Order: sequence, then structure tokens, then C-alpha cells
Amino acid sequence: MLNIRHATANDAALLKKLIGELAEFERLSHEVIITEDDLRRDGFGPQPKFRAMIAEWNGEAAGYAFIYTTYSTFKGNAGIFLEDLFVRNQFRGKGIGKSLLAEVARIASHEKCFGVRWEVLDWNQPAIDFYKSLGAEFRDPWRSVSLTGEPLKKLAEKTR
Repeated sequence: MLNIRHATANDAALLKKLIGELAEFERLSHEVIITEDDLRRDGFGPQPKFRAMIAEWNGEAAGYAFIYTTYSTFKGNAGIFLEDLFVRNQFRGKGIGKSLLAEVARIASHEKCFGVRWEVLDWNQPAIDFYKSLGAEFRDPWRSVSLTGEPLKKLAEKTR
């Protein structure tokens, strides 16, 4: 019934579609500008910047996980950042999200990573409850920070 496989360049259109569905769920569709070409170039070229797993339920795409490697100066070791974990609404409640997360954990364990980190929107209580049930640690004193767009460009142009 459930099959989890690593995405290939041929999955670029499917990944783009699933990313769009996640963005819609998160009420962030207006922020999505990624293209199939971006996905093919950055995930399946000579130096991949990410990896993705596709969950299929009876041959139909049910969800995906999207990860990349990070590094902890405190731990002196690599880690995995889970950028996206998404299960389509009609497939929820079948253990697919847990299976995707287990696959990510297996990768982190196999690669001797210190752990897996990710973010969750503060209004997504079902996801928060799910992560807590797995023993995930919430890093409440830490705040997620982002510098993008014009402020990023402005700072990059500062002279020394």
C-alpha cells in the first residue's frame, strides 16, 4: 500500500505540484516561485542542494519530505534540516507522515548526523501534537530568522 522512494529529476513536476499544495495549506501560496527547472538543477545535478522522498499510496502520490544537510558548530557534526513534510489531505491518518519522518530519521542515523531539525507553524496544532508524540524537542527560546529580498541585497552591498 505505502511506498516511499527517493525522488528523481523526472519527479520535478510532481514535486512542484506538492510544494504548491503545501504552500496552499500553509496559506503561503503567494510566496512560491520555484520552477521545475530550479528543482531539476538544484536537486539532481552534479552537486545536489537537497534530497526529496515521495510517498505513494497504492501508486498515487500521497506526500513528500524535502531535506538538506546542515552543520552544527556546537556538535561538530552534520545534521538534517527537514524543509517540508507534507501529506495530501485525502491520505492523512494512514501513518504516511510518520513513515516519511522515519525515512528521514533513517537517513540521519545512517549518515551519523546529530539529529533532524525542522519548523512548524504555531497555528498547526495537529502537527505540533504529532511531533510531540514522537518525542520531538521544541526549541522555544530560539526564534527563526530570515533575511531576504531587498534587505538581503542592501546588506550584501555594504562596504567593509
